[in-house]
Amino acid sequence: MTTRTTSLRYPEGTKTVGTARVREDKTVGRSFAERELMRRTGNAPHSTFDEVADGIDPGSQAISRSAAGSAAVAAAIGVPEPLGKALKRLTKPAAPRKSKYGNQKCESGGIKFASRGEMMRWHDLVQKQVRGEIADLELQVPFVLAPEVVINGRKRPALRYVADFVYEKDGKTVVEDFKGRITEGYRIKRHLMKAVLGIDIVEIK
Repeated sequence: MTTRTTSLRYPEGTKTVGTARVREDKTVGRSFAERELMRRTGNAPHSTFDEVADGIDPGSQAISRSAAGSAAVAAAIGVPEPLGKALKRLTKPAAPRKSKYGNQKCESGGIKFASRGEMMRWHDLVQKQVRGEIADLELQVPFVLAPEVVINGRKRPALRYVADFVYEKDGKTVVEDFKGRITEGYRIKRHLMKAVLGIDIVEIK
């Protein structure tokens, strides 16, 4: 058996040799689609083989295109936020809810107050009692304005008014309320305190 070193050549225009068809396209390494495109348009499509023949490394071009694409994507996304900063933002405690009427709740001596003004008034009254100007100072004293009732089969609790401060001054009981804002609910209770119990509320602002 001999080794064939040369390819078979046929006269130009030969279509078949026996039952075999002679390939018209002599381009090396082209796919059927590329050969068909070349046959119909007469233009040879760009191929990797051409780049190699011209001394161009197609791999380096692909890497360059990939690097350029990555740079474009990175520019569109922007600089990523540092992990520590992101964790700090995510674990940041929620801001305290603002009071409906703008008052700031506070605590002094284990006693909670609805506002700073109420707390300061309490300290002022304590000093007055120390000086003997008032007596029997009490804080958050409840008054029953109407007893509990049953409405439509459901038990309703008694209607109460809770005074901020109650103390004795010049032989009289003083009911005092520190008010930053007069609400409709307070107006009703103030009315009932006078109508039902005959007590006037001293309002401090």
